[in-house]
Amino acid sequence: MTACHALVTGGGSGVGRTIALALAGAGVEVTICGRREAQLAAVAAENERVHGIVADVTDEASMTKLYETAEAARGPFGIVVANAGMAGSAPAAKTTLADWRRTLDVNLTGSFLTVKPALAAMAARKSGRIVFIASVAGLKGFGYVAPYVAAKHGVVGLMRALAVELVKTGVTVNAVCPSFVETDMLEESIGRIVEKTGRRVEEARASLMASNPQGRFVQPDEIAATVLWLCSEGAASVTGQAISVSGGETW
Repeated sequence: MTACHALVTGGGSGVGRTIALALAGAGVEVTICGRREAQLAAVAAENERVHGIVADVTDEASMTKLYETAEAARGPFGIVVANAGMAGSAPAAKTTLADWRRTLDVNLTGSFLTVKPALAAMAARKSGRIVFIASVAGLKGFGYVAPYVAAKHGVVGLMRALAVELVKTGVTVNAVCPSFVETDMLEESIGRIVEKTGRRVEEARASLMASNPQGRFVQPDEIAATVLWLCSEGAASVTGQAISVSGGETW
């Protein structure tokens, strides 16, 4: 690893939890954040190198306080993983402005506020790793999730802009773009399909799985392994990349 202290947002569950535990298993001190203290505490109990702080990625003051608290305790962040996200589903014509704003606030603005406090310090130290957890929805279009697709395309664009800004500093900036990952968020998506279409759960799962040419869902530990590689010395020349972890869904 390139650093001894990492931040993982949305670390209380799903992909964020898996990434945090993988980093901790590699010897990194990890601060995780989210809005649910009990979830953060449960993950922290799994590894003594994981430390939870309640914070809201959509609130700049909350993220500033997180940085101040965590870095005072364990040193500056050398790895920042912007993972927190959310998704809903509705035809674009029926998407409310509130739903649009909430989706962009969490997925796009939240990603910006997650990494912004780290940029100047990483550049000054001439080292650091920034990883955005985006989606194949940041690389192609999908129906009925227009705000999510727009937000994740924005995340990929943000990543590329920061990679250009920081390319001379030794700081790398990349995005991991999974297809459907087997997490609680996926189960919520399946539940919405069942509710809205009347399909059986097995049919809904199969319809989503069919988008992956390998015919399966991506596993959280596959995302974590990609993040660990991007944070390693061996990936020092990899920056500005949107890495599709999708079984060949995108090329």
